[in-house]
Amino acid sequence: MASQDDQNAQKVLDPIERVTEVIFGALMALTFTGSFSVASPGEEVRTMMWAALGCNLAWGLTDAVMYLVSLKVERQRRVTLLQRLQATQDPEEARRLVCSALPERLSEAASPGVIDALQRTLLETKAPRLVLHPRDYAGALAVLALVVAATFPIILPFMFLSDLELAMRASNALAVLTMFIGGMILGHHAGGSPLRYGLVMAGIGVTLAVIIISLGG
Repeated sequence: MASQDDQNAQKVLDPIERVTEVIFGALMALTFTGSFSVASPGEEVRTMMWAALGCNLAWGLTDAVMYLVSLKVERQRRVTLLQRLQATQDPEEARRLVCSALPERLSEAASPGVIDALQRTLLETKAPRLVLHPRDYAGALAVLALVVAATFPIILPFMFLSDLELAMRASNALAVLTMFIGGMILGHHAGGSPLRYGLVMAGIGVTLAVIIISLGG
């Protein structure tokens, strides 16, 4: 348990967290750009662009705060579990607590000897302090930055293209490209086919873009 906290303190966000935050930000921005009308005047488009950026900023801030809350709750859960393990005198209860701290498949595969060895190790482990590390705050800042940064590829076409319909299609294409790249990163991280993961995520992006366009985009 303590070693896991040490590992968490040494990293900001894992690849899955980074990719999902970017995809989340892109989809949030797409809900705004997808609501543009081809007949919209320039001032309305600029207002909606600022609204998309403001919305992602607000949601990024909310997501960052909840990221810190989730870290705090998870660490409290581990400390409570460790304290219960060290306090119990029931061997069966101790094994159950150790198993509950392990991933389900690992818990099912672990032999009684392995569980007992983990129990002995944890009995000698000092409960970590329930504090947020500097890297935790860096992680929250990264969450905010990723959600906000994901907005810009979606709204950039509206800054440089005077044809609103063309800008909308370019924006949708960039959103799909963002998801394709994100899917490839997830595929690589999972040890699967990056191309297949990328295509699946791009398919999800295309589906969402078509739905948004059909609803008035």
